[in-house]
Amino acid sequence: MKQKVLIMGAAGRDFHNFNTYFRDNEDYEVVAFTATQIPDIHGRKYPGTLAGPLYPDGIPIYDESELIRLIKEKDVDQVVFAYSDISHQEVMNKGSVVMAAGPDFRLMGPDTTMLKANVPVVAVCAVRTGVGKSQTTRRVAKIMQDEGKKVVIIRHPMPYGDLAKQTCQRFATYDDLDKHDCTIEEREEYEPHIDNGFVVFAGVDYQEILKQAEKEADVILWDGGNNDLPFYRSDLFITLVDPHRPGDELAYYPGETNLRMADVVIINKIETSYPEKVEEVRVNVRKANPEATVVEAASPIFVENSKELTGKKVLVVEDGPTLTHGNMAYGAGAIAARKYGASELVDPRPYAVGSIVDTFEKYNHLSDILPAMGYGRKQMDELEETIARAEADAVLIGTPIDLRRLVKIDKPAYRVRYELQEIGEPNLKDIILERVLK
Repeated sequence: MKQKVLIMGAAGRDFHNFNTYFRDNEDYEVVAFTATQIPDIHGRKYPGTLAGPLYPDGIPIYDESELIRLIKEKDVDQVVFAYSDISHQEVMNKGSVVMAAGPDFRLMGPDTTMLKANVPVVAVCAVRTGVGKSQTTRRVAKIMQDEGKKVVIIRHPMPYGDLAKQTCQRFATYDDLDKHDCTIEEREEYEPHIDNGFVVFAGVDYQEILKQAEKEADVILWDGGNNDLPFYRSDLFITLVDPHRPGDELAYYPGETNLRMADVVIINKIETSYPEKVEEVRVNVRKANPEATVVEAASPIFVENSKELTGKKVLVVEDGPTLTHGNMAYGAGAIAARKYGASELVDPRPYAVGSIVDTFEKYNHLSDILPAMGYGRKQMDELEETIARAEADAVLIGTPIDLRRLVKIDKPAYRVRYELQEIGEPNLKDIILERVLK
């Protein structure tokens, strides 16, 4: 008898686990996916063109709130947990809910989900969302490019549109971003790499993505999402930890796994954190992974026309995922606003509309910053209206992209920029030359 499986996900790791392990596996029947974290994923199907010959009609995707009903109605034998940046406590709370209903509760590891590339792979991952993966991947890519290597970046999935059309996406120009109708979240990850002259692949089927990327790569750089595990086996595994959230490196799934697997651990943001918190993280890293090489780094903040912020009431717009399931109460924008003398950080909640209101209700740790939610055009319009309604002298954009390209901002707006800088030795260049490019 086939085992009936339900996969709990968030439109990323869940699809990858299915593709690599369950898609052609006749010992199992995947009867449903559930979705959370990302709006408007449920109510659709994982299409038959991606699901393979065992699933010609595709697989339905439901909201996670329907989990217990689905377990009972579909006679589920096994529930696979497959999304990231969730506390160990909450993972096992969900496991307890599942097991109380009868099925097994399963976490899938590297041996069953990681693919092997035919070229070297460097993976950049983290213990939490918002630690600084983006600037780290930019730094690592530049190091290898300067050594004459053709670097192709593969980004963790963000398939929020038509899944069949997003099977394998290649981004080399801004026109590619428009062609694929990318959301704010997607553009935040792809655009900075395109600015630096790199090709980015992403999508749904990471076996097909790997096949295409290998055709033009000397080295593949895995750009992780949230705090998920890499989809590919790596020749160098880099994990970032955050002294702004000390202790989280041992408390979140699967971030702790990334920490324990890492060849290199980067303690980032030490210039804006308290020394005692940096030391707490350093001690935890040594306990969890004493063999890892530890690199200390800063992500210094630069603001265009920073003098214009002095004495102003500033609305700060930050990277959405960092604030929401990353649980950060502030980001680079808030730090910059205070650094450059803003008189007030405007509370956006009274001005929020539509789904932005729902975001503040769900993530009630947020107050003086506005998450740049933009999982679709409707939500982008709601973000635009929220900004327009806010009584502020200026807007400070802390997102990795220039939000003004996608959202009309009717006030003076300034961008925050940040890049990774290693402090002292060891440094990333020496490590990469020794372990990957020797």
